[in-house]
Amino acid sequence: MILKTAEEVELMRHSALLVSNTLAMIAAELKPGIDTLSLDKRIREFIYDHKAVPSFLNYHGYPYSSCISVNDVVVHGFPTKKALQEKDIVSIDVGVILNDWHGDHAYTFAIGEPDPAVVQLIRVTKESLYKGIEKAVVGNRVGDISNAIQEHTEKAHGYGVVRELVGHGLGKNLHEDPQVPNYGKRGSGPKLKEGLVIAIEPMINLGKKEVYTDKDGWTVRTKDGTVSVHFEHDVCVYKNKAAILSDYAPIEKAERANSNLFPSATVQLFS
Repeated sequence: MILKTAEEVELMRHSALLVSNTLAMIAAELKPGIDTLSLDKRIREFIYDHKAVPSFLNYHGYPYSSCISVNDVVVHGFPTKKALQEKDIVSIDVGVILNDWHGDHAYTFAIGEPDPAVVQLIRVTKESLYKGIEKAVVGNRVGDISNAIQEHTEKAHGYGVVRELVGHGLGKNLHEDPQVPNYGKRGSGPKLKEGLVIAIEPMINLGKKEVYTDKDGWTVRTKDGTVSVHFEHDVCVYKNKAAILSDYAPIEKAERANSNLFPSATVQLFS
């Protein structure tokens, strides 16, 4: 567990906000007929134009600058030449390295108007992210974050909470300790300390929790073929209230302005 100074947290905020602005840029361009490979190219160009480097490109051999996961793909979806269609659910995960520090978060978009069950899944998953963030305070444990997410998604709504993939610490490395699962017991896991920066990222399936990985070694899909939703924020632990370093506001603004998208609910910290 690597704790950050106030100055380092501020540098990480700049990295996180560049990711937010990248996702906002893409939100304005999403529409039926556009292919995800061209979106990945725009993401890469935008990051380089802002004097940063894509975190994901060539990370353990990953060949793209973003993960674009459509419908039953949970995470790590490869951008392709296949065009997006009405009712597609698209999770876009982006990471950047700016001034040696990583920013890394994700947002799920709906092309056109999805089925009501999917609308609810998107809303509840987004809410669960903020439920988890509420628990990211000094003195709590990782399990308090995990349990808050699980209670809101699995216990309250019967959704499948993915076990194989988790949130994580963040800093000069894309993945640091501790791991932050989206399920677990209150009071379990490492104790949270001031200056810890973590990526909290619920990955929630409309159906069952089981997943599998495609032959490409990266693309993770739901076993039952149901839709999966993914939201992620970069968060710094403090005494009374966590600081969210990333910002969904510009993404939500672009989402609302794009008539091709069905806007998700705007959610704030509950306390």
